[in-house]
Amino acid sequence: MLGLRSTPRRVVVLTVAVTVTALVAAVVGSTLPQRLPGDDPLPAPARYGIAVGVLAVAQLVRLRFRAPASTVSISWGEAALIICLHLVPAGWIPSATLLGAGLAWSAVSLFGGERRSALEIVRIAASLATASALAVVVTTALGRPLLADLTPGLAAALAAGAVTYLLTTAWLSGMTIALRHGVPVGPSVFAALRGKLPMFVGNVAVGLVVVALLRIDPRWLLLLPPPLWLLQQTYRHRLRTDQERRTWRTFAEATAALNQLDERAVASAAVSGALTLFHAELVDVDVVRGDGRWRRYRGDAAGGLVDREIAEPGDAEPDEHELVRPLAVGATPVGRLRVRFPRTAPPTGRERDALAAYSDALAAALHDAATHRELRLVAARSSYEAVHDPLTGLVNRAAMLSKGDQALRQLPHDHPVALLLLDIDQFKEVNDTLGHAAGDQLLRLTANRLGALTRPGDLLGRLGGDEFALLLTSVPVIGDRAAPTAYAMRQAREIAERLAAPTEVAGVRMSVEVSVGVVVADAGTADLTELLRRADIAMYQAKEGGGNVAAYDSSRDAASTDQLALLAELREALEVDDQLVLALQPAVDLTTGAPTGVEALIRWRHPRRGWLSPVDFIRPVENSEQLGTFTRYVLDKALAVAAGWAREGLDIPISVNLSARSLLDPRLPAEIAEALRRHQVPAHRLVLEITETVVMSELEIIDEVLATLRSMGVQLAVDDFGTGFSSLTFLTRIAVDELKVDRSFVIRMADSPEAAAIVRTTVGLAHELGLRVVAEGVETVEQRTALAELGCTAAQGYHFFKPMPADKIGAVLGTLLDEARPNVFPLRTNGAS
Repeated sequence: MLGLRSTPRRVVVLTVAVTVTALVAAVVGSTLPQRLPGDDPLPAPARYGIAVGVLAVAQLVRLRFRAPASTVSISWGEAALIICLHLVPAGWIPSATLLGAGLAWSAVSLFGGERRSALEIVRIAASLATASALAVVVTTALGRPLLADLTPGLAAALAAGAVTYLLTTAWLSGMTIALRHGVPVGPSVFAALRGKLPMFVGNVAVGLVVVALLRIDPRWLLLLPPPLWLLQQTYRHRLRTDQERRTWRTFAEATAALNQLDERAVASAAVSGALTLFHAELVDVDVVRGDGRWRRYRGDAAGGLVDREIAEPGDAEPDEHELVRPLAVGATPVGRLRVRFPRTAPPTGRERDALAAYSDALAAALHDAATHRELRLVAARSSYEAVHDPLTGLVNRAAMLSKGDQALRQLPHDHPVALLLLDIDQFKEVNDTLGHAAGDQLLRLTANRLGALTRPGDLLGRLGGDEFALLLTSVPVIGDRAAPTAYAMRQAREIAERLAAPTEVAGVRMSVEVSVGVVVADAGTADLTELLRRADIAMYQAKEGGGNVAAYDSSRDAASTDQLALLAELREALEVDDQLVLALQPAVDLTTGAPTGVEALIRWRHPRRGWLSPVDFIRPVENSEQLGTFTRYVLDKALAVAAGWAREGLDIPISVNLSARSLLDPRLPAEIAEALRRHQVPAHRLVLEITETVVMSELEIIDEVLATLRSMGVQLAVDDFGTGFSSLTFLTRIAVDELKVDRSFVIRMADSPEAAAIVRTTVGLAHELGLRVVAEGVETVEQRTALAELGCTAAQGYHFFKPMPADKIGAVLGTLLDEARPNVFPLRTNGAS
């Protein structure tokens, strides 16, 4: 049978059952006695033909309205039923209905533009015939309507039959829709009854009027067409008005339901609303995300929602039962809406307009949901960034303090905790030489390694720069009071060793060495701010002590605090001109006594602390951001003194000690060149003394800076020569002018053969390389004599001169030059002068 393949099996079963019922009713009714009067002017076939015609016309003159998942037709069936019950024997009506309805719906399918399958036509005709058979049973049980006068009792019987017909057709129609589309039967039956009920009353009234006129005079029927036409138009207008009112109410409810703040909620409401509003079989809401991905939300008349990722929908043309609308807000696409209508109820023009308006509302709702989603992400990201370091993802200082204090409060008052403060050694050098991208890579690498070493319950954070903090809350609780500190120190050393494993940063293989300050305390004795302060003191102790790890020592607390104050006071001292002063110490030729150079040493005339030597403040300065300013200050003062000597006719170089970190600044040569130009001092009169901290480094930037200074004419000296192990390597890389033997060897020459050997070797090496040699820290005649015997060219120390102010050094230098003779300078036995 046509349509079987596309019709659900349950509908086929219902169709077969109804058809069998209708056929049985038709056969049984046809075999019943006819009970027509013998003087009937119309033969039986004519009466049967009239009944078929009336029932067919009743189906042709019908109205349609949209119901859930389908379209319901309402006709003049009840009026035709009442008229036929009066005109023909009741047993004929089932077969007449089957034949008339079949002919009418076949004509509609062929000529009326509503393509119906043969199965559907059979089901409709059989359903109407079954309803007629039940109505006949009810009516004949209450009265004898055939050619009878219309009495109140008969009218009631006919009305009862019409009600039976209405309920049966509504139930069968709703059942078919429910089985076809998998929707509940109740709403479908209710929708069918709601649409048919207004016309039902008129149908019964028209049927009874026609019966009455037939009994009075059939010619009166000629007056009925105009009133019937008006009544049909009234029904049409009433049905359309009612349907439009329900449609727009549903439209308002559906669009209001779109006001959600979540994409899935909007799509779910859109699918549900479209299914209800358009009585659709299937609805797809395709949503395009900000990243270009598509997601489809699908629902059908059976209910439920399924969503999944899809490829971008194509541009295939929809068929006549589908409407597809792109969803966009302005020029921004947000998705696509696809609505599939039942095959028996294709979309109308009004539904196309409604879909356009609904699509606009849906597009705006999806756009708002996407915007709200972005705002939620921004808010979540802002909340995350407020407590996390953006580079490493670890908690930041504020969160470390907050979460750390919270963790301390949750522990028993006497439970030991340990805080480890880690600082990457020479991190600034990595930034300056390899760039900030390499520094960031090093920080992320360190954070990842630390994260892998933390245990559940520990709190790890980046405090800023190259500082990390690790709060250990799982410190073992045992009777030994020293055990927690020992445990924390073991953890700190293990972390330092693990971090020191070689790695590659920006193509350079290096070891990440850290200084770790450790503080151990009971959870209830201090907050995290105080623990960080103590750990910071311990960390700087580790840096100063040369080891990787140091525990907090309360005796160093005041000194550390004082050191911070000292740096603040140094900043003020650099802004004035009377606190930082030069102390100048000459070096003399051991043969002639002539001055070979002058070393500039800085002293601090502190307004409160008195005179401070470099030992008191140089190390903190080298580890601070003030190093550059401090270096420029000392160079400027030294060159100012050298410029004064030149005006007095003294051609003597001046030496300035340079920190290793200063040589990592590629701007240093240009700054020195500018200072030399400003003071009009020739470059060869400036000697830069470099410690073996620089010698030990093989960073290219240091070699480039030193080579540039050398090319300018600035002289280079290696200070404290012999105390390291890379000096000889350095001498093969950079040409220097002078070696300064460390005072530790000079002082022990008389008592230590090893020290004397080092001095002898250094002097010999210098002679081989054509370098000057200056021995530092000469304090006795014996040391001077031994140095002279070894061939050392020059020396400095308290035996010759103590460091002196700049206003006295000029006269001393002039005297030395005047008294210099080609013979050995007379030895003085009265010590330094």
